[in-house]
Amino acid sequence: MWLCLAALVGLYYLVRWYRERQVVSQLLDKFVFITGCDSGFGSLLARQLDRRGLRVLAACLTEEGAEQLRRQTSDRVETVTLDVTKTESIAAAAQWVQERVGDRGLWGLVNNAGISMPTTPNEWLTKQDFVDVLNVNLLGMIEVTLSLLPAVRKARGRVVNVASFVGRLSLFGGGYCISKYGVEAFSDSLRRELSPFGVKVAIIEPGVFKTNMADPKRFMQSLRAAWERAGPEVRAIYGEDFLAAYMKLGQPFKSPFRQDLPLVTDCMEHALTACHPCTRYSPGWDAKLFYIPMSYMPTFLVDAIIHWFSPRPAQAL
Repeated sequence: MWLCLAALVGLYYLVRWYRERQVVSQLLDKFVFITGCDSGFGSLLARQLDRRGLRVLAACLTEEGAEQLRRQTSDRVETVTLDVTKTESIAAAAQWVQERVGDRGLWGLVNNAGISMPTTPNEWLTKQDFVDVLNVNLLGMIEVTLSLLPAVRKARGRVVNVASFVGRLSLFGGGYCISKYGVEAFSDSLRRELSPFGVKVAIIEPGVFKTNMADPKRFMQSLRAAWERAGPEVRAIYGEDFLAAYMKLGQPFKSPFRQDLPLVTDCMEHALTACHPCTRYSPGWDAKLFYIPMSYMPTFLVDAIIHWFSPRPAQAL
């Protein structure tokens, strides 16, 4: 019996291994549009797909970022400036993409643009702090997707949305976790709606990686600014010791081990080029072994673990 069970498990993983390594044909004719290519995952993915021979359409927030990317890639890579918080900028970029892909359609859309700060206890923030993050990470991503869906549907292509492990496990306050929960929900509904048209939707849920968005120095500056904006009553409730402890222990962007960015971009590339892409990718040892498993634990246990490692406010009971 156990031998038969082991054989079935082995067969399952063999079939899965074979399916995951089947590659889409005629990649050299396919266009991929990537947001957030000034640095980090977006820039690396644009260079990686360029080396693979795909036609990359890279959206950068600044012209400086676009110029830097053009110097690092071949003539196949074309750039456009895009602010995902502005409807007119998205409309112009969508028209720019349509002019280039024509009747072939857009094979891949990678929604990578995002911001993470401010990341502090919710009570230290204002509504605008949440709005600023949601406008980039969620609402901007949705508007970009809706603007380009006709072109993706025409190509029977792929949508790849960058979420995070905090899209399953809310570890800290601010708009970042909220926005990534929204990315998960939007991607799930989009995947089910587009499946009848042959369009596949993949979600990338990285662990902690060292990028400009996750710079510890910027985290410290953002945390200090939010603390100084908080009212005297809030500061008295939490206390300076809480702030110091939060700065030391609550840096959600500081990984104890080095994790290479290609772990993430390789997942993105697989989602774009594999015949049978995964629905979800969780690159990073911390995501696979700690954060994602933790998201399946009972709520009371997760709360206890988080409380154990979190600093206590000065006026806590």
